[in-house]
Amino acid sequence: MRIDRTLSALAAILLAGIPAAAAYAQSSDSNPPLGGPVISGVCFLSREAIFANAKVGKAASARLKQLADQAQSEIDAQRKPLDADVQAYRAQAASLSADQRQSREQGLSQRMQKVQEDQALRGRELEATRVKAMGQIAQYAQPVITETYRNKSCGVLLDRNAVLGGNMANDLTPLVVQGLDTKITTISFNLEQLPAGSGALNGASQ
Repeated sequence: MRIDRTLSALAAILLAGIPAAAAYAQSSDSNPPLGGPVISGVCFLSREAIFANAKVGKAASARLKQLADQAQSEIDAQRKPLDADVQAYRAQAASLSADQRQSREQGLSQRMQKVQEDQALRGRELEATRVKAMGQIAQYAQPVITETYRNKSCGVLLDRNAVLGGNMANDLTPLVVQGLDTKITTISFNLEQLPAGSGALNGASQ
């Protein structure tokens, strides 16, 4: 599996708010909205849409892609000579003795395993990097969310993505995006380094 497939999964999380918002708009266009009165004190928010649409979220997504591309280039550089050696072995296999074939196959297998281990490690490092970046953005966003919540006299805040329909006049998401954009527009980070052979992240969350 290529690392850029792992990137696609990570980018999908960062950009989750875009398709969700588009789907909501399409639903509103094709079906009569449920509407209803504005419920005082009930407000809505989509964290996914904040990360996807705020400038800092877009910057983080672009940086993740850059890191994933770099990681993939490293893996490709390891894989290219290995692929060439595999092709050479296949061409020569018929002329080799059983012991020679076993020795060559064992060596190629060990090299292939190393490449696969490095690839899996880079995938885990990318995920760790994404988790850390999202946490940093969340720290910047939380004060903006709190301020917007108070300014709109909210009494309860619900996840917008869990709402099936109704009056969405108290959706705080656009205001939070605007507020976050005035506070921070970019973020810098490097690929997290994990020890070789480390397993999946323990306790990692968005």
